[in-house]
Amino acid sequence: MTETTLSAPPLEPTGSLSVETVLSVTHWNQHLFSFTVTRPASFRFRSGEFVMIGLAGEGGKPLLRAYSMASPSYDETLEFLSIKVADGPLTSRLQKIVVGDQIYLGRKPTGTLVADALIPGRRLFLLGTGTGLAPWMSIIRDPETYSRFEQIAVVHSVRTVSDLAYRDMLESLLADDPLVSEEAAAQLTYIPTVTREPFHTTGRVDALMRDGTLFQGKLGEPKKFDPEHDRIMMCGSMGMLKETAAMLDGIGFAEGSNSKPGEYVIERAFVG
Repeated sequence: MTETTLSAPPLEPTGSLSVETVLSVTHWNQHLFSFTVTRPASFRFRSGEFVMIGLAGEGGKPLLRAYSMASPSYDETLEFLSIKVADGPLTSRLQKIVVGDQIYLGRKPTGTLVADALIPGRRLFLLGTGTGLAPWMSIIRDPETYSRFEQIAVVHSVRTVSDLAYRDMLESLLADDPLVSEEAAAQLTYIPTVTREPFHTTGRVDALMRDGTLFQGKLGEPKKFDPEHDRIMMCGSMGMLKETAAMLDGIGFAEGSNSKPGEYVIERAFVG
């Protein structure tokens, strides 16, 4: 048992929270980490959804925050991607978890970054900044994604090269994935871009739209967003979400939801 596990009192489940065990932790750099936890047998979610997770706060009251699942809906474990914030109420402590520690997990996942919130289309663009990559890691490892769309593009914008979490997996187009490796090789495109260090692609997401970089390789024509055939999901910085949504609205896209599917979706729970 670890020192953390020994010193921390055991968590107690509640009506809305289960208690799960940390199975692995990966520190990508000084700003970013991911981890996996046990998955309750009764926990069901759609790839792209989020759930509340956390630790015990003051007086033992749960301290919770919404996190997208980075694991696909069929996986036996749950995976999450998180930033490290030195003075963050939750992340200042969460970044120190080790294998064997406990966390709270909400019992009811939800969210709009799911295929059901989009009307059928030909190309799916997954636009993310920073930890906004997490739901895309769930979606692109789900076989249903490849049956719904002919082409899928993961666009990940970060500040530094080391912020490109899961880069090897994405550059290989999920070559080691037993369920979707063949489909990903034929249908998936990975477009990483770095804004504060030299890299082969350095523009922000909006710049990649304007210069056509977003439509490279097997994505084909047209070299612009087409509301008739393109579907878009967005997760990340407030600036990217607002700017891109305004642009999409201006060229005829309609925002979708679980109750009324559209041509693009944003996770409103993270926007406020």
